[in-house]
Amino acid sequence: MPELAFRDGIMDRIRMREQRFDERAYLFVLGALEYCQQRLPERRHISGRELALSCRDLALDRFGVLARLVLDSWGIRSSSDIGDVVFTLVDLELLMSQPTDSRDEFIGVFDFDQAFERDYPWCAQLV
Repeated sequence: MPELAFRDGIMDRIRMREQRFDERAYLFVLGALEYCQQRLPERRHISGRELALSCRDLALDRFGVLARLVLDSWGIRSSSDIGDVVFTLVDLELLMSQPTDSRDEFIGVFDFDQAFERDYPWCAQLV
């Protein structure tokens, strides 16, 4: 995937609203959105659960065994953090949402410990 970049001033607007996450967290979530869309038969609105799972899958594909460490360094430590990133982008009108969308869709979608450690293919072979 080609490297994404924010236009001048966008990251400043994001930082004013939400300072917990590195700029790369926002770029990653936008990349995961496209990653999810590419895996669908046709483009459509995707749910928070679908986006969170796409973030998990993309992190594993892109970073492998280091996925959790990379996401953690950007401030993403749970699926609810993914929701916070998404809704910051929605609040700034960089993403669109539907009336039924909420941050709650991202809560507890997957367990980071399970997804990035216990279920990682190398770890499963050790058990």
